[in-house]
Amino acid sequence: MHLQHRKMTKSAFFRRGLFLFIGAVLMSVGLEIFLVPNRIIDGGITGISIILSYLSHVQIGVFLTLLNIPFLFIGYKLIGKTFALSTLFAILVMSAGTALLHPVKELTNDPLLAAVFGGIILGIGVGMVIRFGGSLDGTEIIAILVSKKIPFSVGEIVMFFNLFILGSAGFVYTWDRAMYSLIAYFIAYKMIDVTIEGFDESKSVWIISDSFRQIGEAILDRLGRGVTYLEGEGGFSGDNKKVIFCVITRLEEAKLKSIVDELDPKAFLAVGNIHDVKGGRFKKRDIH
Repeated sequence: MHLQHRKMTKSAFFRRGLFLFIGAVLMSVGLEIFLVPNRIIDGGITGISIILSYLSHVQIGVFLTLLNIPFLFIGYKLIGKTFALSTLFAILVMSAGTALLHPVKELTNDPLLAAVFGGIILGIGVGMVIRFGGSLDGTEIIAILVSKKIPFSVGEIVMFFNLFILGSAGFVYTWDRAMYSLIAYFIAYKMIDVTIEGFDESKSVWIISDSFRQIGEAILDRLGRGVTYLEGEGGFSGDNKKVIFCVITRLEEAKLKSIVDELDPKAFLAVGNIHDVKGGRFKKRDIH
């Protein structure tokens, strides 16, 4: 059965556009006010653009646009029209932002401060664009294509590609700038994760216990979280088991573990990270 694609509402469209715009502007600030003036590069297409701009004395926005355009078409084929249009919009805003900010004097001449704050601002900007359906770098799209032909994962290809680019900064600039670039890249990488996943990371919990009913009710009453009882079967014993599943925040993890330990110290407990929770009854209930 063919499901018709639903059109995005006006409010959702403007919200996406606003955050794509803010993300692209933040990236241009991170580049032109911190990294580029201090001869510090980032990974991916951005890093290549910074090096080419330095060698040719052509404004960085030109290379950011030209090098990313081919990946718009690849992204359209791999991911879809909305992704391609969101990416095009973000790239154009970022390129225009770098052109407008180019005459502005850098905020610091200290390379360590530039690497740290440039990495933070750049990472937040890139993460915001990714979170709202776009991209500012074609590196991962290259990695997806190449991973189909060679026995390496997407993450491994991106890492190799970026190490090569960051290492080349040592030849173009100096080796201390290459090391500062590595600091900026690491900070930006972490900030991208934080921006996409959010600070309030959720956790999935799986509990197997003969006292499942008491544990489930205690989680409901004392933690305010809903639980789901699943049917399970022991692979070794063949016995039927009840599995408790629930989703909590990381701040609630210690209390949940104490509840389980109090009611059944021998219970099986597994906790994992979740990057996104939507729907269901995740909203916290009143606790007693």
